[in-house]
Parts: sequence; C-alpha cells; structure tokens
Amino acid sequence: MKDPGSRYNSSMKFGDRITFNPKQCGGRPCIRAMRIRVKDVLDLLAARVPEAQILADYPDLELEDIQACIAYAAEQLDHPVLVVSR
Repeated sequence: MKDPGSRYNSSMKFGDRITFNPKQCGGRPCIRAMRIRVKDVLDLLAARVPEAQILADYPDLELEDIQACIAYAAEQLDHPVLVVSR
C-alpha cells in the first residue's frame, strides 16, 4: 500500500519538500525529511514572523520550503463540505 502522503510528494506544487515518515515527528508532515514540522513554520507565519527571520532562525530552510508549507496548507483546506439539511 502506498504511503497516504505520497500523492503530495510527487505531483503537487510542494514536490519533495513536504515529506511524511511515520517514525519522525509522529508522522506529521515535515520539511525535506528534517525534524522541522510544517505546522511549526505555519505557526511562525501566523504569528507574523517575517520569512527572513524564519530563514535566519532555521538555516537549513529555504524560501521554497516556506512556500511549500503554505501551498500544502491550502491544499489541505480545499475539500468539499457536505451539508445535510433536515
């Protein structure tokens, strides 16, 4: 069986930058197999930490990694919502 996150590692905008490993960070999405979670980067962005500061604080990150986190989050939220009327 394929890794449930594998579809995000091949054809999506974030390519191989967002990775999933059940033995790392509890299987949560990380950046390029490092122990930097997508959520951590998104939390920093939500707190209005400038991208330049994030890159300075995490020297292994690249601007494309931050952009991949945003694209990944957007993709996760793009799903239909079913409303049941009674």
